[in-house]
Formats: sequence, structure tokens, C-alpha cells
Amino acid sequence: MNENPGLTTIFVDEKATKRRLKKAKLLVVDGADRGKELVIERERVTLGRSVICDLVLADKAVSGTHAEVIATERGFVLRDLESTNGTKVGDLRIREVWIRPGTTFTVGQTRVQFEPQQGEVEIELSKKDRFYDLVGRSVRMREIFAVLEKVAAADLTVLVRGETGTGKELVARAIHQASPRREHPLVVQDCSAIPKDLIESTLFGHERGSFTGATDRHKGSFEQAEGGTIFLDEIGELDLALQPKLLRVLENREVKRVGGDKTIPVHCRVVAATNRDLRQMVNEGTFREDLYYRLSVVQVELPSLRERPEDVPLLVESFLDEFAHRCFPDEPGRRFTVVPEAMRRLESYPWPGNIRELKNTIERAAAMADGLELGVRDLLPSSQKTPAQPLPGGTAEKFVEEDLPFKEAKQKVLDAFEAAYLKALLDKHGNNITRSAQAAGLTRYHLRELAKRYGIRGSE
Repeated sequence: MNENPGLTTIFVDEKATKRRLKKAKLLVVDGADRGKELVIERERVTLGRSVICDLVLADKAVSGTHAEVIATERGFVLRDLESTNGTKVGDLRIREVWIRPGTTFTVGQTRVQFEPQQGEVEIELSKKDRFYDLVGRSVRMREIFAVLEKVAAADLTVLVRGETGTGKELVARAIHQASPRREHPLVVQDCSAIPKDLIESTLFGHERGSFTGATDRHKGSFEQAEGGTIFLDEIGELDLALQPKLLRVLENREVKRVGGDKTIPVHCRVVAATNRDLRQMVNEGTFREDLYYRLSVVQVELPSLRERPEDVPLLVESFLDEFAHRCFPDEPGRRFTVVPEAMRRLESYPWPGNIRELKNTIERAAAMADGLELGVRDLLPSSQKTPAQPLPGGTAEKFVEEDLPFKEAKQKVLDAFEAAYLKALLDKHGNNITRSAQAAGLTRYHLRELAKRYGIRGSE
């Protein structure tokens, strides 16, 4: 039994009903900010020089977002965030370490002490295992549902972060459907799918004749979302030169079309999403600090599917019901089932493509099965292969035949490329992450996260 849990889950009749976060404090004991403190009342807090951090330090040897402290049911974790000068406990530079009351650590030239506090913070869990199209009975998902149930009624800007395929767009759609804006448009804009020279026009609109090919006036995504919600997917891909313009729109709630002189008021809610670590991008200077601050009024961190295997049966049931409804609209009682051994295989598989990969696997198996009961043989070929293999010729035609949406088909190609590139890169450099990251022009943190996503092992 852990004597210093950061989080405790309370069960009633074997069902989790709430979580309790043990209060703690970070106290600066030496350095320019001596005496400054932060009471930890959230599961994750950050330290650094940037204003986006919870504990802001003046020490110039400290990185923008330098380190974070995370509360878990096993205790509190101190994690370095790829800082320039490192995080140390004693004389040891650490990447991640468990800390206990009285632990002192150093960031830059500042010493910080971790201290316990009296009291606990109660974290609500939703009583439901669904929030519109989001499905999950795990504690992590029900905690997210509780946040979304509160946030939906407000107009706060929301930043959703999670791996590819975890359901970030579903979060945006659920927020919109649960909000007073539900009768107005939801405009989805993928920032990674627009050519660099067209993205300003796409987001903010243009006047006729403002550039070659602009034969008519065009309303941008923000104007199209008037009264409703705009979902900016892959916000981390937004060009640095365009970020100040987006910031002004968020601050002033008005746009100026390309080639136009007047400002146009816009009234829409903004939900943004990314699979990248924007804090790290802020450190690297590739994402504006003030824009991150403006976007992350409320943050939602979606767990990967491998972190919540208990949700797999519920997701499988949901996908099979949806598929049966489409295939047998006149036979509402007709349902697919999965044999227990096959379900165990599905729960144990790491699903690097997350929910999107699971859904594709289930629908493919149901479509090709001989009957309504799906066994290991039906599911094994898809669930046990590495999903991101190099794709053969004729892939585009195959995707069209399978009726895959453009975004989903493109992501499959990108996943395949990333997995193949990372494997070849690490093989070339003897699986050394540091040398591989330098060769690829990536940070070690980014490369490690990508390798982890695809189940590729590397060493420091």
C-alpha cells in the first residue's frame, strides 16, 4: 500500500464515484524567487519561466516550460520537460523520478522543495459512460466527461491534446452538441491540410481580386462558424507567421479578410486540438507563448487507448451496434457479438492507432465475417499486425474503394511513413535516441514520444 498517493479513487459498490487529490506545495527555497510557492490543487502542474506555467520563475537558467509534477495513485512524479539545463535531485540529473515529502530538486539555479499540505481536492467523475459520441467507463474518461459537462455550457476556449486517433474531433463535436450554440454551425478546419499560402484566406476569408484566383469574395472559417463553434484541428501545424493574426482574432473577436480594409465581428466558440506538445514547441520558439496561453483556457488531455484497455469492450460494442444499424436497418434486433478469447486479444493489443484503428478493425471484421459472432480468426489479422507498415502501390484507389474520408486516409499514410522512417533512423544510429534526434532535426523528447507511439524501442 502506497503511503504517499497523490490520487485516491473512491469506490461504491465496486464503481468509482470520485477521486481525491492530496494537496501538496512547491516552495522555492533558494534562488531569485526564494519564498515563492505553489499549492498543488490539480493533477499536473508545470514550472518554468513562461507565463503558461503554474509556478513562474525568474531564473534565466530555467527553460520556458522546464519541469512538471504529476499526481498519480502511486505517488507524485517529477518530470523534466527537455529543459536546456536539466532538472536535478541532489547531484543527479533526472528525466523522471518519484518524489516524496521533503524532496528538494533543482531547476536551473533554483532549488525547490516538495512539501505535503493538509486537505484534499475532490475530483468529480461523471456518472455516465458516454458523452455524446465519446465512450468510456474508465476513471480517466469519466473524469473528462465531468469536465466537458461543465465546460460545454460556457464559452471558454478549449485545447484538446492527444495522440492521433484518440477522438479529439469527437470532443469538439460533443462540446458543440452540449452547448447553447448547437443550433448554429460547427466548422471543422484541419490546419495541416491547407497549403501555407492559402491558410490565411481559408481561416479569415478574402475579398475579390485580393490575389490571383480570388474571383469572388470568400467568407473564412471564422465567419462561417458565426454563432456556433470552430474546431481548429492540428493547431500545432499552424505557420508561425500566421499565429499573431490568429491571436488577434481570439483577443478581439474580429477578423479582417485578405485584401480587405474593414474588420468583421465574429461570435463563435473556439476549440483547438493537437497531437504535438505545444509546451515543448513554445520552448523551441515554434509556437507563440501568448497564443498557447489564449488557447489553453481549458485543457483536455485524452489518454491513448492502451492506457484504458477497460474501455475496449464498450467501444467494440458501440462500433458493432453502429455497423449493424447501417447494415440491417430493417432488423433492429440483429447484433454482432465477439467471443471472450477474441475480446481478450483486443483488450491486450496496444492499438498504436488508438480508437480509429480499433474501429476500422472491428468494422472490417464484421463486414467480412461469415456470421454474427466474431472470433479470433476474424479479428486476429487486423489486430495483431503492425498497422503502420509501408503502403503498397495503388493505396489511394484502395482507400477510395473502402470509402475512407480524406483525413483518415491521409493519416494512415502519415502513420506508415512515420513508423518506417523512425525504424530506419534508429537502426542507422544503433537505436540511440540522442544521435537519431540530431540527425532528424527533432528534439529527443519528440522522437521518444513518436517511438513510443509506434512501439519502437530506442536507448539514450
